[in-house]
Amino acid sequence: MRKHDFSYFFGEGMRNMFSHGFMSFAAVGITVACLVVMGTFSLVAYNAQVQLQQLESEYEILAFVDESCDDAQTKAVGRAIEQRANVKECVFISKEEAMKSFEARYEGDNMFQNLDPEILRDRYAVYVDDLSISGKTAQDILDNVEGVANVRVDEDIAGGFITLRNVASVVCIALIAILLLVSVFIISNTIKLTTFDRRDEIAIMKMVGATNGFIRWPFVYEGFMIGLLSAVLGFGLQWLLYESVAKSLAMSDRLQLLTIVDFTSIWRPVAAIFAAAGILIGVGGSMTAIRKFLHV
Repeated sequence: MRKHDFSYFFGEGMRNMFSHGFMSFAAVGITVACLVVMGTFSLVAYNAQVQLQQLESEYEILAFVDESCDDAQTKAVGRAIEQRANVKECVFISKEEAMKSFEARYEGDNMFQNLDPEILRDRYAVYVDDLSISGKTAQDILDNVEGVANVRVDEDIAGGFITLRNVASVVCIALIAILLLVSVFIISNTIKLTTFDRRDEIAIMKMVGATNGFIRWPFVYEGFMIGLLSAVLGFGLQWLLYESVAKSLAMSDRLQLLTIVDFTSIWRPVAAIFAAAGILIGVGGSMTAIRKFLHV
């Protein structure tokens, strides 16, 4: 495309957008609404994934050290565990620390208070890279690490984490794809209304020999600018909405049970996604709308 062609098509796109101000405003408004809906759902899904990953990172296998091991042997057990496959980290927990944790969990129940720590064993909390093989990892530690008397692993919890993560990913991708298609359809029909007013002009241009590309490009630029403007407005609105919800949750969640990702740490990829989605919706809607009127 030559430079003067670009200037012409860009100018025509700008003129078309402003000459049909109300319909352009409607297209921008609908696109902003669609982007905010998709953005909100995506950010909720992203925060849910972060929360789930945090819970997964806290999942642990407990490897109990044999009572006959002295301090040196106990440290050797920890080093041996760290060398096993799929082990990300292992943390030593003494009898006394285990007792304090036990008493804190059952605080208020006199039956479990003031117990002798000697009834417990030193242990290692083992954190793994892949939850799906946590059971095999636990069995590997028990069979191949000398000084480990027993291991405790809850494969049902690990399986639950994996299932929840997979379901959340599939649902997230499916709904975002559906919302994107619906958005393109809505914008396409909105732009069709503006194109319908120019059907006679398009027919005359076709009859005097204008190519489909020459007619189509101004609409493509118009859709591009509508999509880009919608992306900017939608991104700003999404940021304000996200910060408002995050502050409300921070004030109400005194126990800090929910982890809300700071928007300032993710605004760049969010802005890029908004821009890409806005341009795709605008350009895709324009090209879909103009296609019908080119067949005359």
